[in-house]
Amino acid sequence: MAGNSYGTLFRITTFGESHGEALGGIIDGCPAGIELDLKAIQTEMTRRKPGQSAIVTQRKENDEVQFLSGLFEGKTTGTPIGFLIPNTNQKSDDYSHIKDTYRPSHADYVYEKKYGIRDYRGGGRSSARETASRVVAGAVAKQIFPNIKINAFVSSVGEIFIDKPYQALDFSMTESNPVRCPDPETAEKMETYIREIRKEGDTVGGTITCVIQNVPIGLGEPVFDKLHAELGKAMLSINAVKGFEFGSGFCGAKMKGSEHNDLYNADGTTKSNLSGGIQGGISNGMDIYFRVAFKPVATIMQKQETLDNQGNLVEMQGKGRHDPCVVPRAVPIVEAMAAIVLADFYLINKTYL
Repeated sequence: MAGNSYGTLFRITTFGESHGEALGGIIDGCPAGIELDLKAIQTEMTRRKPGQSAIVTQRKENDEVQFLSGLFEGKTTGTPIGFLIPNTNQKSDDYSHIKDTYRPSHADYVYEKKYGIRDYRGGGRSSARETASRVVAGAVAKQIFPNIKINAFVSSVGEIFIDKPYQALDFSMTESNPVRCPDPETAEKMETYIREIRKEGDTVGGTITCVIQNVPIGLGEPVFDKLHAELGKAMLSINAVKGFEFGSGFCGAKMKGSEHNDLYNADGTTKSNLSGGIQGGISNGMDIYFRVAFKPVATIMQKQETLDNQGNLVEMQGKGRHDPCVVPRAVPIVEAMAAIVLADFYLINKTYL
């Protein structure tokens, strides 16, 4: 299987399955001499872990990270950073009913057709549990550039949207509720709706907005390796992601150039920021902001028609522990992937100096 690594200079390779012994990864290219805050890394893992509230999957995993290499006396040595995240609460029997059937809108069917074998326990390698390793790498990446601030938050659940620009939000409120929405009134509506959806045995999608501040001018390359192209690839690699837009996004397609152009101030900043902090594929020093769309979780607790491995249409119903809405737990994943992209470009940029 190819495609288990991401990045050029700052590079993460992940391994493990949802119901295997452990997940883990190797981080290559982290500069030497960085004093890693291990508590901050564990905090990011706690934000992503299952079982953290009543509106997410009730699988109980501590997701405690064990660092195996690349650190000495609390500092990075410049060598590969190896880490392990043990799985401690697998309930593989929850998936025995799908051993011979393919769940609608999951990777089951294509996975088995491609590889001739699949781990049906929670999706195996195709499970969103793999993203735990990405969060570790992202938490390390954030400590390479401590002045850059990355804040992601849930901006919509179903048809419930925050109706304020991100500049009017207090990002410190994001962790004040289980939905991870920094607007308390909207968060309450979202939480109520997710609870209703869960009682129906159904799921719902949503969007996450990410704002990156204090990015220096010059990150990104102007042709194939544009900063926004890499951010898009990183976000679209996250399980359940169906869309990515940055800056004005699709709304920009409705505008005239005279409306859309970001005019300059004398200091090189711009009066507006419809470019989303990136011009010509290169960061311009303004806030980078983008939105990521997540589909509803595919496993629902309702009967559906599906296909078995003998080619028969059969009836199945989801079992086990699943998120009714993935976006609250995906917030730290979005931040992590953004941090990995920025760390990679930050280090590439330093090679020009």
